[in-house]
Amino acid sequence: MKLPARLTAPAAALLLAGLTATACAPHPQTANGKAAADEKSGTLRVWLFQEVSNKPKEQVVAQAVTAFEKRNQGAKVEVEYIPVETRAQRVKAAFNDPRSAPDLIEYGNTDTAGYVKDGGLADISAEFAAWDEAKDTDPTARKSVTVGGKVYGSPLFVGLRALYYRTDVFKELGLTAPKSQAELVSTAKKIRKAKPELYGIAVGGAYTYGAMPFVWAAGGELATEEGGSYKAAVNSEAAREGIATYASLFGDDNCPAAKCAQMGGNATVTAFASGKAAMAIGGDFSHAAVEAGTVKGKYAVVPLPGTAPGSIAPAFAGGNNIGVLKSTSHRTLAVDLLKSLTGKDTQGKLFDAMGFLPTYTDVRAAAAQRQPFVKPFIDTLDAGTRFVPASPGWDQIDSSLVLPTMFQEVVSGRKDVKAAADDAAKKMDAAFAPTS
Repeated sequence: MKLPARLTAPAAALLLAGLTATACAPHPQTANGKAAADEKSGTLRVWLFQEVSNKPKEQVVAQAVTAFEKRNQGAKVEVEYIPVETRAQRVKAAFNDPRSAPDLIEYGNTDTAGYVKDGGLADISAEFAAWDEAKDTDPTARKSVTVGGKVYGSPLFVGLRALYYRTDVFKELGLTAPKSQAELVSTAKKIRKAKPELYGIAVGGAYTYGAMPFVWAAGGELATEEGGSYKAAVNSEAAREGIATYASLFGDDNCPAAKCAQMGGNATVTAFASGKAAMAIGGDFSHAAVEAGTVKGKYAVVPLPGTAPGSIAPAFAGGNNIGVLKSTSHRTLAVDLLKSLTGKDTQGKLFDAMGFLPTYTDVRAAAAQRQPFVKPFIDTLDAGTRFVPASPGWDQIDSSLVLPTMFQEVVSGRKDVKAAADDAAKKMDAAFAPTS
């Protein structure tokens, strides 16, 4: 996953892919019934996410690691970059076998509550409170690492999505950036007709957080909450309208379903960066990948439009955090390394290298002055964002691909919007139902 003021209350989604099995595992804080040691030397292992264009991130992380190792003679750091898509399996294995677990992990903000519930993350409330830089953390970003009033990590960056578009293609065809979703659809199809070698806009049937702004802009919701319990709303009339709008972008007149139904977010950004699409819904975190592509110098970014002309579609309030595992035998060193990896200096460098929006208010303000590409993402923040249901059931919904399946069923023609949404709602309600 993950945040500036004006974001909706962050997350509580649980850990992906069947981590309930960890209940049978040894408690990660102990080994053979003894409390984990706090060794002051040795090797610390870190798992970070592999980005579409990862080299700039690696270079910034290497600088942070070097500074840490210089401060802590006798300590070494091994960093492994893991695919986001397979993090569930990796983390599950780490929680089940603390001896093979890393000392720190990067994780999406939708994972926070689940990781805490499964006993994986260390409570670093005292260290976070005593850390001078932490006072400038955006209040909502702070909430993204907080469960039950305790802090279980440090925010790394803000993740938001907006509309990337090819300025050269738009100029050639006499087009302007779309100001509504209806105009977005028509513009995409105009481009495809004029340039059949391009997708008008690259979209993905497996790109949940690229699709959800269409649902939210139409007035729909993933689910509604009452008294602490959730009920699926993805099959409401408003939600179905948003699903239909997104689904209308799949077809030979824009992005053929045979190729695009299986695409996720990274694939759509790659298509845009490589010059195969005239538009794409990409994140602030996609900036480095686009800059490294063939479209460098030939694109711009605007907020993804809503249904009303001039409006901005609500975006998913994303972002990533870094946490210390409860099973670490290097607690003090791990917290110090966390500060190196998520501190102001590193976040500023990650912004310059990757386009990651900082979680510190002062660092983000300075970044916005340096780079104008930040403005559409900040405008999107100011317009209001949404989050996933704060329910334990989100784990099952997310890991079992309920929403991607729904979109894929629609765009492939296997089901109409109502049937696919009703089926998805049934699966969501089953996941939301309390377990004994």
